[in-house]
Amino acid sequence: MTLILNGFQYQRIRQQGEQVYPEECCGVLLGVIDPSGDRTVYEVRPLHNQWTPDQGELMGRTGAPDLDRRRRYWVDPKDLLTAQGQARDRGWVIVGIYHSHPDHPAVPSECDRTLAWNGYSYPILSVRQGRGDDFQSWRLDENQQFQPEPIEIRSDPSP
Repeated sequence: MTLILNGFQYQRIRQQGEQVYPEECCGVLLGVIDPSGDRTVYEVRPLHNQWTPDQGELMGRTGAPDLDRRRRYWVDPKDLLTAQGQARDRGWVIVGIYHSHPDHPAVPSECDRTLAWNGYSYPILSVRQGRGDDFQSWRLDENQQFQPEPIEIRSDPSP
């Protein structure tokens, strides 16, 4: 099972991560999942990081210094529903939700795991000192633990 993007899509994620640095960026990946489990991205849809202290309170983490957009992201459920409807209209699905980790590795945090949904890919872009760096994708296994997912970035403009 591989996450497949083209170079333009990867660059769009990287540019967004660099533009919003030192905050985390986020967005959804729309495309198709073939019978083998490969996920081909047809559209990268950047979203605004909607993280607020309210989300931290929902997770029981009030007053923690890391509860800002530099260390957390939140996708507005309305944005997710809109993307899901538009994907469905094209015969696609949401294949994943991406975000960045400013000045941290492209490895999911415990918060990332807690908020993740089964069936989605979770690519993470590490942005170090404002420059896109490592890019890794993750999927939850049957025990709700993240496992690495291969990424294939194609050079042609269409997946």
